Amino acid sequence: MSRRGVIGAAGAVAASAALTPAVFASTDSGETDNSASGAGGSGTTPGKFPATQTAAATGAAETNTAFAASYIALRWTGTQHGAGIRFADGHASPGIWQQVTGGCATVEDGGTALIAAGNATTYKLKAPAGASGVLSLAIDTTDGPHRTVKVPSHPTRLRGVRYVSRPGWGADESKRYKDGKVNSPEKYYPLQAITVHHTATPNDDPDPAATIRSIYEYHAVTLDWGDIGYHFLIDEDGKIYEGRYSGHDGTPAFNTDGDLVTAFHTLGYNSGNIGIALLGTLAKKAPTSAAKKSLIRLIKAIARFKGLDPQAKITFVNPVDGKKKDVRTVSGHRNWLSTDCPGKTMYDLLTKVRAAAAR
Repeated sequence: MSRRGVIGAAGAVAASAALTPAVFASTDSGETDNSASGAGGSGTTPGKFPATQTAAATGAAETNTAFAASYIALRWTGTQHGAGIRFADGHASPGIWQQVTGGCATVEDGGTALIAAGNATTYKLKAPAGASGVLSLAIDTTDGPHRTVKVPSHPTRLRGVRYVSRPGWGADESKRYKDGKVNSPEKYYPLQAITVHHTATPNDDPDPAATIRSIYEYHAVTLDWGDIGYHFLIDEDGKIYEGRYSGHDGTPAFNTDGDLVTAFHTLGYNSGNIGIALLGTLAKKAPTSAAKKSLIRLIKAIARFKGLDPQAKITFVNPVDGKKKDVRTVSGHRNWLSTDCPGKTMYDLLTKVRAAAAR
């Protein structure tokens, strides 16, 4: 089965003010060589990353893989709840059935999840009652053969906020393509809102870049979104990572006219809505101090430059279909849709985050 053999799912529907990109993105040296393709000649350095290995399967029967899996991506049609998974080996509670929760990703016609596999090589699924089209994908982003990526030689910054570019975390840009064409061509709209997520992946992550590559594979290929669903991600050390590809101009998330590229983080409300995801599961554990500080710093940089009030109440208008939603400028995923994201502890902190970002 081809890597596209797993799942076509809901695309992003997407909603608005303008930037000056030449000022918005810069490096310490004053260059703007942070394009997602890594192009830039002397402004780049070769970086080596493991190529992502995947193995697709259909149905709920026991499945064996030829490599130790970091994550298992699931997708099915039918009710969202009631799925389970059991690993035969590895470090993710082998031999015990685990309830599959939806995490952050949302699809229109069924359920989906990304489950940490703990280097397991054998797993079995339990499908929800009445579910059909059960598909799974074992993902390994740590032990594959090395591939070389051109990484910017100088630290990349967005309005003074340092971030890791797509090449810097090892994004394989070929995954944005399907049948020789860009799977989700970039579309841009004025920024209206900022939405906070958590990735619902394990806490105390020893290799955040590898986890981001797994999420990328899951979003771009398994869910057929054509790219990672978030504009930015933040790890527990407070390091910020560029997400959704936005063009070759060196400005993460925005085009040269200052409009936001549509991503895939809040189904039905994506256009004009920037998605920032904290790595980890924040249902009971609070975000680290470093992660919270970086979140505030990033929100403040974007809001100040765009003239947004982080504490304001707004009526979001989807520029694609006119759909409206009363939210705050800075909201949690659950303010838009029925989900536990961004986790209770992160959601409970949003009032403080808004106030700090508005100072």
